[in-house]
Amino acid sequence: MSSPAVPPTEKRTEDRRLKLLAVTACPAGIAHTYMAAEKLSRAAEALGHSMKVETQGSIGAENVLTDDDLREADGIIVAADKEVDRSRFAGKRVLVVGVAEGIRHPEELIERVRTAPVVPGGDGGGPEDAGAVAGGAGGRDRGVSYKALMNGVSYMIPFVVVGGLLIALSLALGGSPQADGGLVIPDDSFWKPVNDIGVIGFTLMIPILSAYIAYAIGDRPALVPGMIGGWIANTGALYDSESGAGFIGAIVTGFLAGYLVRWIKKLPVPKFARPIMPIIVIPVVATTVLGLFFIHVIGRPISWVFEHLTGWLSGLTGSSAALLGILLGLMIAFDMGGPVNKTAFLFGAGLVSKNPEIMGMCAAAIPVPPLGQGLATLVRRRFYDEQERETGLAALFMGFFGITEGAIPFAAARPARVIPANMAGGAVAGAVAGLAAVTDSVPHGGPIVAVLGAVGGVGMFFLAILLGTVVTAAVTVGLMSVGGRGGAVPGRALAAAGAGGAAGTTAGANAGASAGAPSRREAGAREPARTGGAPREAAVPRQTGSAEPAGSTEPGAGAGAPGESSGPGEGAASPGGRRVLSGHLDARTVREWITADGKEAAIRELTGLLAASGRVTDEEALTAAVLAREAQGGTGLGEGIAVPHAKTDAVTAPVVGFTRSADGVDWGAPDGTGARLIFMIAVPEAAAGDEHLRILALLSRKLMDPGFRERLLEASGPGEILRVLAEVG
Repeated sequence: MSSPAVPPTEKRTEDRRLKLLAVTACPAGIAHTYMAAEKLSRAAEALGHSMKVETQGSIGAENVLTDDDLREADGIIVAADKEVDRSRFAGKRVLVVGVAEGIRHPEELIERVRTAPVVPGGDGGGPEDAGAVAGGAGGRDRGVSYKALMNGVSYMIPFVVVGGLLIALSLALGGSPQADGGLVIPDDSFWKPVNDIGVIGFTLMIPILSAYIAYAIGDRPALVPGMIGGWIANTGALYDSESGAGFIGAIVTGFLAGYLVRWIKKLPVPKFARPIMPIIVIPVVATTVLGLFFIHVIGRPISWVFEHLTGWLSGLTGSSAALLGILLGLMIAFDMGGPVNKTAFLFGAGLVSKNPEIMGMCAAAIPVPPLGQGLATLVRRRFYDEQERETGLAALFMGFFGITEGAIPFAAARPARVIPANMAGGAVAGAVAGLAAVTDSVPHGGPIVAVLGAVGGVGMFFLAILLGTVVTAAVTVGLMSVGGRGGAVPGRALAAAGAGGAAGTTAGANAGASAGAPSRREAGAREPARTGGAPREAAVPRQTGSAEPAGSTEPGAGAGAPGESSGPGEGAASPGGRRVLSGHLDARTVREWITADGKEAAIRELTGLLAASGRVTDEEALTAAVLAREAQGGTGLGEGIAVPHAKTDAVTAPVVGFTRSADGVDWGAPDGTGARLIFMIAVPEAAAGDEHLRILALLSRKLMDPGFRERLLEASGPGEILRVLAEVG
């Protein structure tokens, strides 16, 4: 077969042994990270190339690429579903794909990296510079947008917390109520500079959000236009608006800046100009274009809309107090310090001396979003990672002092769930305050104004806040329960102690590589009896010539692994029996076969199995936590493997269970294979160290070995299963 002519240098590259590098990473940093690394390494070895893979998992970067590695590399594959710094790859061919592609098509990636684009010198390379992710463009855009938003939120959170807490603290300890000026801190007070520092933090919060959204899309050249664009969006005076566009404007400028930079970077330029493009040309051009576009095209319409909105509100003062309270509450809670919020607040503040009831409605709604979101993190802790729970505590504190912006991190991460919940609670609080004719004599809100004596009708004021807070928390939890966490800030905690990540990122595999050998059945074979129940009839695969007869009882007695208890009447190995995976799994948590034919039924059966370990304090809570994790994105990895998992206080220590399915359970794996090898992992909320993460990393790598999977499927009895699993280490 003829092939197109290629330059001699290209032919030499194809003929010789390549020195390849790779980086693998997923949001959870466990299974997919290591499975992709193992697949790529095996594929390179099979093709006669050398490959070193850096894994960026939950336990940190391992097998880190050195300067010598990079200098000698012929190509680099980045298989990642989170941002990976590529500035160190300048001058090298770099192919960027999703982590699942590293598992599905490693051989194809090794071929594609030969012709991948070269990352320009001095430029870290945006996501597009190193090649598009395999798959549909829609999926790629959705992934980039999601990761960009999460990147901005994660960098913004410290500014929200520091700024909000310093403002709240200074107002609480140094502020005094004024009839026409809210809570005022005297200029000569010690607390005045503390307040000023907090204001700086809050001022930087919006530009930081915009900047790091842009950075995640367009890399370093997008940082400056994103930062300045966010500042412009938040500074209404630049486009004749009394209030800026707030965090919603910052999200808009962040995405505009990022994609504008990506487009500019694709333009053909003379070779001599390439070195200065990312340092001078792109930031200057993008910043100028974005700034002028926002000021003259987007900003002025915003100003016009909110001026007319204020006028319309002024015409509602004679209407029903409850209706006006609902409207003001909805506006206050919508964008939490943004233009809609400020329009309602300025309307109430402007009438504070003539009609303090209107300010009373605003004051009751102001603290509801942060208080409601903070309460939600307390009542449904498993829906949030560690940083979000800490942010929730800070939000409660800020809400007490009337700082609505404390809820912004939650709204930016999950706008479709959090903003409606905030608005529902704000509307309730505003309506109750309006019906009760609550008054507020200072232009400020939150419980602090009542504590300082500026509120009339204190009891109803607190009731309005309480009802609004409960409604916001309940709606938030309800929406997250129905739709999954949906956009959790990724990667900061063990939200997943196994495979998968936010946005449903799941690993795949080639459909032709099924997990293990075909099922072999014996007519009338009996499934081993479950604890406390009689044997059930089930078609169960058996190894030919198995020493374990049909109808054998409890798997814990197994095949006589050394040290296992097999005394009469014992349903499982004693705690002193064989323990593998650093003691997280033993015969008590191994079941040879399950009969469940659906994912939920299998999960319930496995949580019951884990309960036999003595480490489960609440089986129902564990089941709920695992199902909630499944709602975020399936944990079917492909290759006939599933790793359902949860981080929950329903367990007292890390525990792992294992079972097999004869026919395979539909776990939603990308390659369509049913799960036949199923591991369940549960770890406590409290920090449990890195040991279980290391075991999971080893397990993920080992499961990529077809021979290992084959041995697991054909193992006869839990004793032999434990001996096979002991190969993991």
